Amino acid sequence: MQIQTPLEKFYYWNKQKPDHTFLRQPYKGEWIHYSWKKTDDQVRRMVSYIHSLNLPPQSKIAIISKNCAHWIMADLAIMMSGHISVPLYPTISADTIRYCIEHCDAKVAFIGKLDDWKSQRSGLPENVKGISFPFWTEEGYENWDDIVANNQPYTEDYIPKRSDISTIIYTSGTTGLPKGVVHTFYTFSYAVSWALTQIDDMTDKERFFSYLPLSHIAERMLVVMGGLYSGGSISFAESIDLFASNLKESQPTIFLAVPRIWTKFQMGILEKLPQKKLNVLLKIPVVNSLIKKKIKSGLGLEHARYLLTGASPLSVSAMAWFDTIGFDICEAYAMTENCAYSHLTRVGKKKLGYVGTAMPNCDVKITEEGEILVKSDATMKEYYREPEKTKETITEDGYLRTGDKGEIDKDGYLKITGRVKDIFKTDKGKYVAPAPIELALSKNNFIEQVCVVGSNLPQTMAMVVLSEEAKAKEKEAINQSLLETMKEVNTTLDKHERMKKMVVMQDEWTVDNNFLTPTLKVKRNILEKEKEPNYFDWYKHQDTIVWE
Repeated sequence: MQIQTPLEKFYYWNKQKPDHTFLRQPYKGEWIHYSWKKTDDQVRRMVSYIHSLNLPPQSKIAIISKNCAHWIMADLAIMMSGHISVPLYPTISADTIRYCIEHCDAKVAFIGKLDDWKSQRSGLPENVKGISFPFWTEEGYENWDDIVANNQPYTEDYIPKRSDISTIIYTSGTTGLPKGVVHTFYTFSYAVSWALTQIDDMTDKERFFSYLPLSHIAERMLVVMGGLYSGGSISFAESIDLFASNLKESQPTIFLAVPRIWTKFQMGILEKLPQKKLNVLLKIPVVNSLIKKKIKSGLGLEHARYLLTGASPLSVSAMAWFDTIGFDICEAYAMTENCAYSHLTRVGKKKLGYVGTAMPNCDVKITEEGEILVKSDATMKEYYREPEKTKETITEDGYLRTGDKGEIDKDGYLKITGRVKDIFKTDKGKYVAPAPIELALSKNNFIEQVCVVGSNLPQTMAMVVLSEEAKAKEKEAINQSLLETMKEVNTTLDKHERMKKMVVMQDEWTVDNNFLTPTLKVKRNILEKEKEPNYFDWYKHQDTIVWE
């Protein structure tokens, strides 16, 4: 296969379809269209400006913004100017911004669409030049539109070396400080080029909808690289409030969501069409297809040929439920460290409970301890300025240690069974892997978030955050539902794994209160540190379902 860089694909589509829409930006209820030609002009003018700063080659330039058209333009401008992009999550704290900026020695930062830059602003060192995006202008920085108006377009079609560093992506940090994952143009290009071979009938009319953080590898690879390599268009969500209408107006042909989004879709569908009524309608042959079409149309997914889930496991029960309404959701399993290139469930080849089979040219094995190791040309170069952590993560023969435990069946399908480091020991000396228990509990629609704990306790406990559906119910009904689920799950567990209590949390776990990563994974160590002082009181409580 001929491997081309993102810039080469960008140049190609700009010549092939200059007047076709590449980026669609919603703003104040209107859609602003950026054709390939207009995007190219904006990017090239910004490249001229970046060159005028006389930065050393391969300098680091940060992007701190929610998803928007200028996020992608900034990324392209950084590539085309011969520098390295450092995308940062738009919700991280000032301290984390400062740590990442200083750790990689970034010289410039694009400041874009943000909810609370006032509280984050102190994280940007004074010696770092700030450039603000249009529509979301921040005082004290040069504005993108002014820069573009005052610079002529860069005229060369710069093509980087395959070995040049393309980006440094700081992990969301479920434990400890973020680590800077270094990817070259080759690893990026290799991953997307081979990944797109697994999507049949790809055309330049694909439509992508961007709302998950572009600073996360999955969104960047599927949406940004998917758009660049397919020649399709990319639309954005303006806000949480307008998400549903923006999605309907965008009509994506390829759509990625994390499990929490799929669960919210499920809850929304069941609010309008209760399960008993849905079951009856799906049994009527003529009505069955109409109902499925109406549900997809209601969400804006009637033209979506590929539905994907990733970042964390989608429960088997949720996956099976979506199957009944005609949603063939394919699960992807990968990491920032392997450029989101590892495993994928192919359309029509699903095994419930498994995350699919390995991608082309991807070698996978399981260690004696049960850890999943993956090897391909998409593996990161290193953790930036962290040689010891790099050695710990990449074996001498080039395998990436995922930190996940798993099993591979006779057909090559991979099942994730837990995290290596998440395993804890009860006071009886018995080891417990919490992830499978959490996944089993999450089939209860009253449970929005769950974390199973039990270190140094006689038995395990589950901390849960209630869903919106549950909050509308009486406490007694919630208790009964949770109790039934706990008993049902306990019957499938070994004696030492069985839950003694289920604790209902007062507040939900969010990115803002630091209990979730920006990709909505529970920060187990932080949550446990906060809640551990209450463990014994909860454990001794007279009720099986304890309210915090």
